[in-house]
Amino acid sequence: MTAPVRPDLPGLPTTVPARMVNEFVYCPRLFHLEWVQGRFATSDDVEEGLYVHRVVDEAGGDLPDPDEEDLERFAGRRSRSFWVTSPDLGVTAKVDVVEIDQDGSVIPVDYKKGSPDRHGRARPGDETQSLLQALLLREAGYTVRTAELWYAGSRRRLTVRVDDEQIARVRKVLEDLWQVAARDGAPPPLEGSPKCPRCSLVGLCLPDEVTTLRIRDREPARPRGIMVADPNNHPVYVQEQGALVGTRRGRLEVFKERQALGSYRLIDVSQVCLQGNVTVTPQAMRELFDRQIPVCWFTFGGWFTGLAQGLPDKNVELRRAQYTAQPPTLLPIAARMIDGKIRNCRTLLRRNSRADPGTVPDRLGALAASARDASGYPTLLGLEGTAARLYFSRFTGMLVPGTELDVSAFDTNGRARRPPPDPVNSLLSFVYALLVKDLTVTLTAAGLDPYLGVYHRPRFGRPALALDLAEEFRPLIADSTVVGLINNARIRSSHLTRRSGGCQIERDGRRAVIAEYERRMGHEVKHPVFGYRVTYRRALDVQARLLAAHLTGETDEYTPFTTR
Repeated sequence: MTAPVRPDLPGLPTTVPARMVNEFVYCPRLFHLEWVQGRFATSDDVEEGLYVHRVVDEAGGDLPDPDEEDLERFAGRRSRSFWVTSPDLGVTAKVDVVEIDQDGSVIPVDYKKGSPDRHGRARPGDETQSLLQALLLREAGYTVRTAELWYAGSRRRLTVRVDDEQIARVRKVLEDLWQVAARDGAPPPLEGSPKCPRCSLVGLCLPDEVTTLRIRDREPARPRGIMVADPNNHPVYVQEQGALVGTRRGRLEVFKERQALGSYRLIDVSQVCLQGNVTVTPQAMRELFDRQIPVCWFTFGGWFTGLAQGLPDKNVELRRAQYTAQPPTLLPIAARMIDGKIRNCRTLLRRNSRADPGTVPDRLGALAASARDASGYPTLLGLEGTAARLYFSRFTGMLVPGTELDVSAFDTNGRARRPPPDPVNSLLSFVYALLVKDLTVTLTAAGLDPYLGVYHRPRFGRPALALDLAEEFRPLIADSTVVGLINNARIRSSHLTRRSGGCQIERDGRRAVIAEYERRMGHEVKHPVFGYRVTYRRALDVQARLLAAHLTGETDEYTPFTTR
């Protein structure tokens, strides 16, 4: 009996799946993200692999006991989905097929999508996984002389030799794997590796982006274009009061009094947003949870009030880093966010002002520089407040004069809410709620707690971190959406109702606002740091993950999203 491979360290699981060893050989960071942190994202390659495995996923056939005499007489017998585990190795595996050879030895056969490497050899991770299966079968008492890999792309088998040299190599891989698994943080990303673009977690790992922010003094290469998991899925908004939302045959369906109002493929849905009195069936909630599609609730007037989704992200170390972060770490992040917000306000004014903004852009530039080096939260709050007053004092200068919508009241009221007293304030409040909703969903998906901020103080029911990250995107997404709505006459006075000193957007007006907001979120821009093109919706996700990378120590500072 050889010495156990799994170290006796507290907190480690008893066994690791053999397929995770394959991931470790491919990339230790991928292994840590998937197995230790429990993060997962599907891709075309993942779905293709599941399709290839469909023929062997259903268990069938039995192998005789390894102590059975004359196993040769069972030659040709095979078993599918054969589970085998070794506590000493600390590995468990589901072998796709196990066959009994003419001499009584067994041969594990592992099914793989794709093809061997360009030299016709087994890929390193696949070979290691196949050897592990052989080693597990040996530990179970079977005689194993060779293992085989079947590649769907080439439709042929490759033989993997099982000898002492190969087994020693696999045991060394396992020793390294357990050491990585015992770490709190993930290993650094690969630099410029050809493995990254095809990885299913590249959009979560951000290898080029994290590397760029870590080695700026080395003039790193421009990051490659990131992979977006589901670029065509979008939120579904349900505003019809009394509507019922359900699921059937892979579709999200909306009814009212048994009349169909809408039907959407679930693979095309990123969120379900319910406004007012809308009901969701328990069956729909379970299906949405299984697919990691969040459900967001708004009041009839548009206030974002709640979020429900499946199990929380398993990245405990990220939340621990967020909860234990101290002011010396948090204040610079907040300062960079406010710096980015002020600079984006300045850019929006300079690009869109139809009247002379005077000295406001220059004063905003000076305030942004001061915010970047703010010595404390009171100073930062004062700088942000001054910048907001200056910015909104010139906000109507970006609007086309003489439109049907009366915007003059905004100059008198300034930025006001609860309730918003005029059309411009009403539009800003509604779009800000949409932006905070999207950031709450994005931060939750990234593994962060959206209710514990770095700038806004946590209060009951307020997503402080979502409000923090919204600061740099308010001018670029929300304010720009309002300017476009008014200047293009997509919102009219008939879309608004005034009562009790407030101004409220009616249902048709909300539809117009949501449509314009979603168009803005789908607009592509050049990323100011990484140089590739991203939609604003994807930019929110990138910023959330860069914030997470900074909190866990992978990058030296947080970099806000700004446009020139």
